Formats: sequence, structure tokens, C-alpha cells
Amino acid sequence: MFLIVGLGNPGEEYEHTRHNAGFDTVDAIAAEVGARYWKTECGALTAKGVFRDHDLVLAKPQSFMNTSGGPVKQLMNAYGIDADHLIIIHDELDIDPGTIRVKFGGGHAGHNGLRSICDKLGTRDWFRVRIGIGRPPGRMPVVDWVLSRPRKEAADDFTFAVDRGAQAALSLVNEGLEKTQQAFN
Repeated sequence: MFLIVGLGNPGEEYEHTRHNAGFDTVDAIAAEVGARYWKTECGALTAKGVFRDHDLVLAKPQSFMNTSGGPVKQLMNAYGIDADHLIIIHDELDIDPGTIRVKFGGGHAGHNGLRSICDKLGTRDWFRVRIGIGRPPGRMPVVDWVLSRPRKEAADDFTFAVDRGAQAALSLVNEGLEKTQQAFN
């Protein structure tokens, strides 16, 4: 069983913003695996699905990005999932829009959602699917950039990266890290 968690913020005002790339990607995975029933448990919206004989728990923490670690840890405990079967999907400023990167382990690079997960789990060793959103233009504050919705061409790049991120997460489940990195990085 794999726990696939998309990071984001709950509420309509945050829907489809750059910071909610994880939520959008988990929604794309849910559509792919036919997971249609969402329920609230352990501080997250969850849905269950199956991909090529692998059971999946899809999750969107509802505690806001900066405190995502609590719901992630609760879900791991509730389902008996170890960190090596955890996939976190999140936005990444240091990756160009429209691209993704997959890795295992690493730091939080100032990402408060990842920091919260590191703190709650006591480890940095889990799979990550990083959805590139790029840096804000000019002197725009980072917070304004990540909490805005991409427009025009940027919206196409965002949608493309979300779709690729969903494919990469499912590849991690079925093919493992090395083959997924060769195909997507």
C-alpha cells in the first residue's frame, strides 16, 4: 500500500494556485485510478484506489500547508504505512514551470509543508514528486506568486506539470525510483 499526499491549502480561494499543485496532482491521480469517494479522516480528505494491483490511499491534508506533517503522520499510523511507501507531491520554486523532478529523500529547501513533514516523521526519507512553478517575476513577493493562479501560457505549463506529476507518482508505485527518474527527470 502506498500513501500519496498532495500538499496544498484548503478552501476555494486557494484552488488551482501554484501552491496547490499537490492537490491538483492528487486529483489527477484519483481520476486515473477511479477514486471518486472522498472522506475526511486524520485531518485530510482521503480516497482509495488501486493501480496495477497496488492499493493506494490518496490524501489532501486540510490543515493548511505549513502544518501538513500532522495529518501525514496520522494517516501513516492509521494505515500502517512506512516512509518508504510515502509519496509527497508539492510545488517547487527552483524547478522551471512545466517540468517535474522525482527523488527520494532530501531536505525541505525552505518549503514549510516539507519542514512540517520532516519534523513530524523524524525522517526526510520518502519519495517526492516536485512540480515546477519557477520563481516569481521581477520583485514580486514569493507568497504572492505561490498563492496566485497561473494565467495563459503559464496555465498550460502548470496543467502539463500536474499531469506529468500524476504519471510520475503512479510510475513510482509500479516501476520504482530508478525507472521513474529515467522517464521523468
